[in-house]
Amino acid sequence: MAETKPIKKALVSVFHKEGLDEILSNLHAQGVQFISTGGTQQFIESLGYPCEKVEDLTGYPSILGGRVKTLHPKVFGGILSRREMAQDSEQCAQYEIPAIDLVIVDLYPFEDTVASGASAEDIIEKIDIGGISLIRAAAKNFNDVVIVASKSQYSPLLEILKQSGAETTLEQRKWFAKEAFKVSSGYDSHIFNWFDGEESSALRCAFDSFRPLRYGENPHQQARFFGDFDKMFEQLHGKEISYNNLLDIDAAVSLANEFTETTFVIVKHNNACGVATRDTLLQAWKDALAGDPVSAFGGVFACNRPVDKATAEEINKLFFEVIIAPAYDADALEVLECKKNRIILVQKSYDLPKQQFRSAFNGVLVQDRDLHTETPEDLQTVTDKAPTKAQIDDLLFANIIVKHNKSNAIVLAKNRQLCASGVGQTSRVDALKQAVDKAVSFGFDLNGAVMASDAFFPFPDCVEIADKAGVRAVIHPGGSINDKLSIEYCNANGVAMVTTGYRHFKH
Repeated sequence: MAETKPIKKALVSVFHKEGLDEILSNLHAQGVQFISTGGTQQFIESLGYPCEKVEDLTGYPSILGGRVKTLHPKVFGGILSRREMAQDSEQCAQYEIPAIDLVIVDLYPFEDTVASGASAEDIIEKIDIGGISLIRAAAKNFNDVVIVASKSQYSPLLEILKQSGAETTLEQRKWFAKEAFKVSSGYDSHIFNWFDGEESSALRCAFDSFRPLRYGENPHQQARFFGDFDKMFEQLHGKEISYNNLLDIDAAVSLANEFTETTFVIVKHNNACGVATRDTLLQAWKDALAGDPVSAFGGVFACNRPVDKATAEEINKLFFEVIIAPAYDADALEVLECKKNRIILVQKSYDLPKQQFRSAFNGVLVQDRDLHTETPEDLQTVTDKAPTKAQIDDLLFANIIVKHNKSNAIVLAKNRQLCASGVGQTSRVDALKQAVDKAVSFGFDLNGAVMASDAFFPFPDCVEIADKAGVRAVIHPGGSINDKLSIEYCNANGVAMVTTGYRHFKH
């Protein structure tokens, strides 16, 4: 088999014509003949190049409202014929089927049509038949045919044409075939997912874009991020984002997005170590930092208000990896950019998928995102003493934080400030003790504080420890067969308790 094959005839049928004119110019200059349909054929001729109509080749017009244009043996025979197989060549000669060496095609915009909110009828009409068939046929016969299945592949083709003329190597054709099957598999995944709706009868995911990462969680692990990071964030400054940075950014932004009032969040290893809601961003930063100034070193910061110069100057006093905000004042940015490796991100408006994925064994775990955030209406007072309005504010504040920390998790808060968290413990009692010890070590007065737990209390030991530390109100999901034991302790000691009915485990 010859490695290098010439391009003598090209079938071109595309919607995206930007950048196509230079390719056509190079092909025409090297004697390549064109076959096309409809608007693409008119576009080619408008450039002054002759172009054979597919209808003239097949002897059939476009029929069924354009549903059938290229589905014909004279088209697919020319693509699928194996040039070095005598029987194929004889049959092509017998039926006057010309060899097609290059196929440039793209697909109906199915995903964009779904996203636009179009009707089911319009969406179905955007399920491409001819284009997807051309892609698969040309990719299958990559030994003889070049397939360009997306405008993203225009540039590689043009580079080949400029360097080598109208001929390609087997390695190049195989690369284009691989890219073509990436396009077709992703396209079919989007179609299946639309038909499947919320049934989740099978898992089909397609991510075309990715960014290579320096390494994974550790230097000996390779890693990539599949997704469109630039759709969610704009990086204004700093080094390449790492695997661990991405996890912390996700944790920080997910938590910060829960708050509507001015809030600053500090995250370390996916857990919040500082959170405060205040009237000004500067004060929110100072009080968030007070929650754990030790862990904040080297952390990831997120806030839900533009960063001003005064806040930037305070933040700049501490070493940190990443900061995320909706915007930065120009003079604030000048302050923050003094460290060349510091990653500065602007968060854009975006919608996240409703499901989460995680590998396990030889498969994937899929679950709905935990999108429930408790409101005052969700709270059921189960003790004789009801929480005050200020305590309810603190309870809801603490409950948001505990929802985003690793289980077992306990959060102690006061005046909408995180006093301390106990996270990732195998015992809820240990998580609480960790939180109390940290709060005391950083000088917090826990008298009048509140406690949030990501799951129920199976025994009254936690509320007893919290009460003796000064906690006066507790929020947890409830649901233990021993709930009454914790309630009885609270009633006997003047502690208010509310249940939500929603557990927030996070592993």
